[in-house]
Amino acid sequence: MKFFGKSSGDVEDARGGSGGGKMLGGGIGILVVIVGMFFGKDLTGLVSQMPVGNSEQTAVQKGTPTDKEGAFVDSVLASTDLVWEKEFEQIGKTYQRPVLRLFTNGEQSGCGYASSAVGPFYCPADQKVYIDLAFYQELKDRFGAGGDFAQAYVIAHEVGHHVQHLLGISEKMDAARSSMSEKEYNQLSVKLELQADFFAGLWAHHAQKLKDIALEKGDLEEALTAANAIGDDKLQEQAQGQVVPDSFTHGTSAQRMYWFKKGFDTGDMAQGDTFNSTQL
Repeated sequence: MKFFGKSSGDVEDARGGSGGGKMLGGGIGILVVIVGMFFGKDLTGLVSQMPVGNSEQTAVQKGTPTDKEGAFVDSVLASTDLVWEKEFEQIGKTYQRPVLRLFTNGEQSGCGYASSAVGPFYCPADQKVYIDLAFYQELKDRFGAGGDFAQAYVIAHEVGHHVQHLLGISEKMDAARSSMSEKEYNQLSVKLELQADFFAGLWAHHAQKLKDIALEKGDLEEALTAANAIGDDKLQEQAQGQVVPDSFTHGTSAQRMYWFKKGFDTGDMAQGDTFNSTQL
């Protein structure tokens, strides 16, 4: 995959720190618990409110990282900005750009403290995407999903959650939590995650049309491999040797591939209403 656009300048680089920093607010947000489980990990015990005085302030540089890995995620973020600004114009809204924060080991987000073990996640409280780039090695080694387009898919998925936040979708879901059973809420969570997959595919569709990126042979397969590898069914089979559909929160491998591919093929936001779709 090649990028032809500008950098975003919206990357906060806190790598190399102890993962501290001042608490920005909140405690555990249910959305973050769901979103942070993108790769099958439970944030409940890992994202929590921590006393401000118990951690050191991490030096942060905001702009465009100069190293190859940091510059890559900055380019992906800039590309998502370009696409979503135009998509929001189409529906008469203004897109608010998110910030992407790089960290090492752990980080204090606006939704609480998160260990790198939770994987990439989006925090609606501060409208930031968080990622420890060491995760990309895990993506390759554990899930067999290496490659730059698979890595871009991860970021585009989390930006998809930002889009849901701006559109009020995730907040409606959060508000409905108290009136639902765990099984019902899990089903709603699956629809939220599949829509974020659709939005990731939609980004790639329009980024190509805008000539902001150029996909190379095998790129699409990289993203589909990643989507396939992180389905709830495959992750549960790997972790516990059995599959429990009622506990799914992200969708099966087939569902995740289907919705990413649908976004990629159509580029039409109107076709990404997973909440009312029978194709689940």
